[in-house]
Amino acid sequence: MAETIELTADDGHRLAAHRAVPTGSPRGGVVVIQEIFGVNDHIRSVADGFAKDGYLAIAPAMFDRVQRGLELGYGPDDLAKGRALRAEIDMDHAMKDVAAATRAAAGAGKVGIVGYCWGGFVVWMAAASVPDLACAVSYYGFAVTNRIELQPGCPVMLHFGAKDAMIPLDGVERLKAAHPSQQVFVYDEADHGFNCDPRGSYHAPSAKLARERTLSFFRQHIG
Repeated sequence: MAETIELTADDGHRLAAHRAVPTGSPRGGVVVIQEIFGVNDHIRSVADGFAKDGYLAIAPAMFDRVQRGLELGYGPDDLAKGRALRAEIDMDHAMKDVAAATRAAAGAGKVGIVGYCWGGFVVWMAAASVPDLACAVSYYGFAVTNRIELQPGCPVMLHFGAKDAMIPLDGVERLKAAHPSQQVFVYDEADHGFNCDPRGSYHAPSAKLARERTLSFFRQHIG
């Protein structure tokens, strides 16, 4: 079952979220953080997929602070609009919204977080600042390698594409060296957005392997 719910952050901001409920007792909770394209069909399908795997999945509308109900496609105009809106998001506010989603998922048990592109960066930030996260998974997190100094408070898994011009591999290597206890995977044939099947950069073999690793990670740290 899936539905739209409302979350309330610590500063009183109210934001929408897609909530997907598993059949039977949940293994735990997973917070799903969007790309710059909003909580669109793809992100809802990602959350629904984790629900099928047994997790209560919540995908908060992280752009509600600047534009409510945003759902973009993947064309040039959508990309430009998403980037402009991303620039308006205050990261302290984003962490409050992540915390609200984490609280909403906590009734299911331990809570992990996963995010894609901008959401992958949000995940990296949340791992270092949002309490009560059991683990975190970042997919091609834009700007993660610019914040290597952060110290996650939970186990983190990070996925990158070797062909991703937005995230140079030398930065990924510095990240690995600075955080040897965290799991960092590079997919040789993958570009940015390799997990997003509506995008031209989708790479099915890399997406499949990354998802298998992510699920194994969740099983280990959430249940």
